[in-house]
Formats: sequence, C-alpha cells, structure tokens
Amino acid sequence: MSSDTRLTAWVHGYVQGVGFRWWTRSRALELGLTGHATNTRNGRVQVVAEGPREQCERLLTLLRSGDTPGQVDLVVEDWAEPTGQYTGFEER
Repeated sequence: MSSDTRLTAWVHGYVQGVGFRWWTRSRALELGLTGHATNTRNGRVQVVAEGPREQCERLLTLLRSGDTPGQVDLVVEDWAEPTGQYTGFEER
C-alpha cells in the first residue's frame, strides 16, 4: 500500500497578487510534491499536492505558519487518495 496521499487546501486571506502561489510552488518542489496552486474567483488559493503523507503535512504546516507572502487567515484541508495525474508542481 502506498503512503502517498492527496492534500487539497483552500487558503483564505490576502493571498492573491502577493507571490503566494510562487512561494507555495517553491516549498512543494523542495518537499518533492506534485500538483498545483491556483487562484480562485473568490480570492482564495487552492493548493493540490500529492506525495508522501509526511511531506504533504509539512506543506500544510508551512501554509499555516504565518511566514507566507500576504496574510493567511484560514486553511481548510481535505485528504484523499492520490490520482497520480501531476508530473511537477505549477502555478495556475
């Protein structure tokens, strides 16, 4: 059984137009994760990351750390089985 997982995180706050997606991509790549960080119409950023559970949890901790660009007010997380559809991590 694979230890890989899929994290979907909706990041609320002042997170668009401040380099947040670039920062998230950099952290995800450092952790060896695949997926994307995408601006949503309602001002949130959706982060989808796949890889080892421990690395996904580290990314989630970083998203909540207060050391991100902008201002994160809330991160809502959802865990699922990985789809394996990503080959890198991109900003969308």
